[in-house]
Amino acid sequence: MAGHSHWAGIKHKKAAIDNKRGKLWSKLSKAIIIAAKMGGGDPVTNIRLRQAIQDAKDVSMPKDNIARAIKKGTGELDGGNVEEIIYEGYGAHGVAVMCDIMTDNRNRTAPELRKMFEIHGGNMGATNCVAWLFDRKGLFLVPIDAADEEATMEIALEAGAEDFQVQGDHFEITCEPELYTDVAEALAKAEITVTSKQVTRIPNNTVELDADQARKILKLMEALDDHDDVQNVSANFNLSDEVVAELQAES
Repeated sequence: MAGHSHWAGIKHKKAAIDNKRGKLWSKLSKAIIIAAKMGGGDPVTNIRLRQAIQDAKDVSMPKDNIARAIKKGTGELDGGNVEEIIYEGYGAHGVAVMCDIMTDNRNRTAPELRKMFEIHGGNMGATNCVAWLFDRKGLFLVPIDAADEEATMEIALEAGAEDFQVQGDHFEITCEPELYTDVAEALAKAEITVTSKQVTRIPNNTVELDADQARKILKLMEALDDHDDVQNVSANFNLSDEVVAELQAES
């Protein structure tokens, strides 16, 4: 199973267990601030903002929090000094890793992430050191037992999805980032259960890992994902069905 879809699944289960709602709301607030800052505070005309608001609503973020984040982005309230950065590098075993960052202090964030890479046997690299290994895509995971394959495929493709695959116990839908909101809204309108949705980076080649190697990489992925300033983590590892089963048996 490719690292992007496997990590998305692990992340979803981990979030359900940890229930770190406050941390998640903080990350979603930053996404709303950035969206409003770039395209204005009206979700009707600002597609990125509309999707950021919907993502916040999906995890029961209060309306007041959403409204404050929008006003910070438009400059009506203080606290809108958030910027987007991409950090990249290598984890253990030659796995390429990319982190999408939203931070109000890059001088704090960079050394903290560099230390995480080093602790887990990797190193943070220069800009574009691994970016060429990935394509930016919208990614949706739909449980197989919660939706009809043919109907889901038809809805997704009509909305602009470019690929639909069966991956383990879920359908994996990908699209161009510009069509992410269209696909998300089409799936929501059809009341199709989506366990994970994000704009992420999908690797165009992968590194095969055994169970021990996977445990080490997943510790790095979890540490990075748990950081307040990290919005998304992508990596180019691949796990066989046997390795996935072994890891799932431990969780």
